[in-house]
Amino acid sequence: MRTPIRPVSAVGALADALRGRVLSGEIEPGTALPEQEIAATYRVARPTVREALARLVHEGLLRRERNRSAYVPEVTTADLDDLMFVRRPLEDLMAGALAGRRVAEADAALERMAALDAGAPWSESVAEHMALHEALIEAVGSPRLVRLYGALAAETRLGLVRLRRVYEDRDVLVREHRELLDAIATGPADAARAAVAAHLSHTWGA
Repeated sequence: MRTPIRPVSAVGALADALRGRVLSGEIEPGTALPEQEIAATYRVARPTVREALARLVHEGLLRRERNRSAYVPEVTTADLDDLMFVRRPLEDLMAGALAGRRVAEADAALERMAALDAGAPWSESVAEHMALHEALIEAVGSPRLVRLYGALAAETRLGLVRLRRVYEDRDVLVREHRELLDAIATGPADAARAAVAAHLSHTWGA
């Protein structure tokens, strides 16, 4: 039985709980989230549920259509292919700009990922994975690059849910990202760009 959400910051707490379940793959794509059922499960009022779901819809982690409960969208293989078609040139720009530099925030995200308990939910790996890549993008110093990359964040996070079975050993995920950061920091630009391209192709092709 799930622990009831406390009255204080109930909307935020419920949104956090549902977000974690979505990003850990516990709530499968296509699954509907009826307000009444969630209210009963977490022992909160339906307006609280409605607002929490609205937050996740705004983040792109849920979708809601007329006369239908909010649901987890499915990211298909075709979606991932198209996502990477757009994402690769953005990360290529990042690699060329950052070659020869270390990004402290990206290193910190990697260390947080490495410090996660073996039994930590996959959503925590997703959060640090995203934090690492976003730190690299932000380090370039281009607000437009940040905005473009941010527009892909929700689909990228949902896509990462599919990788949880590939990276059952979290150490593999950590090692691959350590090698990526080292390649960018070492440079030169061509080598950094090649490392990013190989990383993205390997990750999504796995």
